[in-house]
Amino acid sequence: MSEKISLITWMANIHIRFVTWRRGNKVGTDRFGNTYYRCPSAIAGVKERRWVIYAGEPDASKVPPEWHSWLHHTTKDPLPEGNSAFHKPWQKEHLPNLSGSLQAYRPPGHQYAGGQRVRATGDYEPWTPG
Repeated sequence: MSEKISLITWMANIHIRFVTWRRGNKVGTDRFGNTYYRCPSAIAGVKERRWVIYAGEPDASKVPPEWHSWLHHTTKDPLPEGNSAFHKPWQKEHLPNLSGSLQAYRPPGHQYAGGQRVRATGDYEPWTPG
């Protein structure tokens, strides 16, 4: 794995990797390094189990749309990655969910961004008893 992961994630991965070793059939890997597996069900009428092992910390937003549709049984096979028919010029590249991290967005006036914001015209004035 290229990213550092937490101890809890590492311990959970032990179990996931054991199940994957016993029952998983590797389907493919995406451009982020995530690896996708399936376990065909032997019971008629039951969908096969599909899962992903993330490269680094688990973050569901790391799954590209091509693989998301496959994981959720929307398509039988994963769609080809990087196909220009699926990617539009206005689409941005993946950005992980930064909530709770040091890189999270902090609006002007946030305590971590200095606590002061620029005054606006018609700014709010609190009521004072007179």
